[in-house]
Amino acid sequence: MKALPFQIPKTQNLGLVYQEDIENYFYDTFHQHNEIQISIIIEGKGTLIIGDTITNYISNDIIIIGSNIPHVFKSDFNDHKKSFMISLFFTEKSFGKEFFSLDDFKELQVFFKKSLNGFKIINNKELLKLEFLNLRKATYLERFIGLFKILKLFTKTETKILTDFVYPKKYSINHGKRMQTVINYTIDNFSNNINLIEIANKANMTPNAFCRYFKQRTNKTYFTFLNELKIENACKLLKENKEITVSEIAYQCGFSNLSNFNRKFMEIKSTTPSKYRKN
Repeated sequence: MKALPFQIPKTQNLGLVYQEDIENYFYDTFHQHNEIQISIIIEGKGTLIIGDTITNYISNDIIIIGSNIPHVFKSDFNDHKKSFMISLFFTEKSFGKEFFSLDDFKELQVFFKKSLNGFKIINNKELLKLEFLNLRKATYLERFIGLFKILKLFTKTETKILTDFVYPKKYSINHGKRMQTVINYTIDNFSNNINLIEIANKANMTPNAFCRYFKQRTNKTYFTFLNELKIENACKLLKENKEITVSEIAYQCGFSNLSNFNRKFMEIKSTTPSKYRKN
């Protein structure tokens, strides 16, 4: 997907940038940056679009986003808690061109390889959360040391790759705005019956041109993307709202009938909605 370029703000000559984001809602800008991003969600939940993949995030999730992978965090608007995320930003050359090439850091090469597709941490979350919280009042040197403690813990954790396909280019602001409009409209209106003419108009393109444009940049059709977004939101409702029936969830997520919902759910998640909820 095309994305707005974004430069991580640096007020000083720092190789490692520490950032706290405390907002009512996270963002609406699909963007990319040179830095590798390591983030922990302290509070909040929502949808993460990364590369060509849609997933959900919740409190205590630890997410690694590689250099120039387009992404956006979108908070759930029905979540009344503030969104709070702590992030670290750095590149493989932040501390010197050959720094991470030294034999001292051989065991970190797996981290850099995995970061190319982005990944999520599965276990050791509590230990990692403590390391992140220790950074809040740390000095620059202590944060540098803290980064390597976190990277060391990553070598001992289970992980889940987040995206298989990343469009390997950087884009201008003008190029990014079109896809940004498409993504925002889709996230805000996925429960309605979005048709091809409607979404192509949002991109100021003919339907045929839009189909080619979207497929080239995401490796999937627009309606595959739309159905994945619907199913991810259905997963969220299945986990969080035990009292809502499967058929009600199907309707809330924009499916006109239960059989179509069940078929798409099985296609994307390889299980039924009922089994997903039970597990």
